[in-house]
Amino acid sequence: QVQLVESGGGLVQAGGSLRLSCAASGLPASIYAMGWFRQAPGKEREFVATIGWTASIMYYANSVKDRFTISRDNAKNTVYLRMNSLKPEDTAVYYCAARRHSTSTFENDYEYWGQGTQVTVSS
Repeated sequence: QVQLVESGGGLVQAGGSLRLSCAASGLPASIYAMGWFRQAPGKEREFVATIGWTASIMYYANSVKDRFTISRDNAKNTVYLRMNSLKPEDTAVYYCAARRHSTSTFENDYEYWGQGTQVTVSS
């Protein structure tokens, strides 16, 4: 049974940092691309970042580029999202997702999803 479990969300002031983690089980994470998406209240879920299984390929949404960093530790079957210089508009539920093979910025390409973790940035 595939499980993706996110952690690390919380309340932080604007300008602060958080690191999200996503622990994968039941799938060979080393051959899966991983992604982070987010959904703010009243908005559709949107792409944040994705990383290939070798970590040599990474893509970011323009809104988070140069502030967020995605990484992975295949030995621990875990993907991370380091978020710096957080803004109130980063407030959302953040979801981890996995798909076979290559990276993608489209949520419909992802087969497995976590339950999400709430990130709230106060002004």
